[in-house]
Amino acid sequence: MPYYVLLGNWTEEGVRAVKQAPKRAEAFHAAVSAAGGKVLLDLHTMGAYDFVTVVELPSDEVLNTLALRSGQQGFVRTTTLKGWNLAEFTQLTQQL
Repeated sequence: MPYYVLLGNWTEEGVRAVKQAPKRAEAFHAAVSAAGGKVLLDLHTMGAYDFVTVVELPSDEVLNTLALRSGQQGFVRTTTLKGWNLAEFTQLTQQL
């Protein structure tokens, strides 16, 4: 199953409603699980991004749907990276 890294920032509305952020995160985790995926890591960070979430999901389409639904709420904006673990990357490099 593909891995995705979500780099997120709070919108102005998200900062104003930050006390509810843990509940929104729990709802996102439930949505990932309902979509057949798993949240592997969820960090709240300092720096260029306010949070980083690593998920495993069945497809790009499923990830895109979940990210867009999160964005529609108006509290966060995300940038998504697709990732490969070392075993998958090693297999890719062996084809070079």
